[in-house]
Amino acid sequence: MNMKISKRTIGLFIIISTMLLTACNSELGNGEPIQDFEFTNQDGKPFGLADLKGKVWIADFIFTNCETVCPPMTFHMSELQKMVKEEGLENVHFVSFSVDPEIDTPEILKEYASKFDADLSNWHFLTGYSQETIEKFAYEQFETYVKKPQNDDQVIHGTRFFLINADGELVKDYNGNADVPFDEIIDDLKKLQ
Repeated sequence: MNMKISKRTIGLFIIISTMLLTACNSELGNGEPIQDFEFTNQDGKPFGLADLKGKVWIADFIFTNCETVCPPMTFHMSELQKMVKEEGLENVHFVSFSVDPEIDTPEILKEYASKFDADLSNWHFLTGYSQETIEKFAYEQFETYVKKPQNDDQVIHGTRFFLINADGELVKDYNGNADVPFDEIIDDLKKLQ
């Protein structure tokens, strides 16, 4: 009899655990807090986590002389920015961290942004740190890889879009290069309003 109770208890535990995990994955819960940062935006002004307080934001990692994934990623971010405006969502910001800060000066980032019709009132292109800093920041805060090989002008980096809630917590990420789930992102942004 004890054996039946144990098996029944274990079975019940597995069912409840599965239900809880499924519920957690379908909702946007609390995530990992992004640690304080302050870098330089496309206007040459300081910009950091304090400027994003109380705002929902989408982040990515790009660089301006990228020959592969960055142009489509930035185009997709631009499309997402337009969709956010069309949906009337407020307090949504976009942050693109340069992974090639030695090349990507504020002026170069601003010129790059203009090629994608970025509305710079809520899209911030950041630089003003060392290569080592952005590699460490990307890995520690977003669990994404950034590495600039020696003797190469192309930087290896992840292609995800990251959703950060108004409390500054990373709550979800999405493919930012191909098959971008625009509708899912918009739905998630609505949940965080």
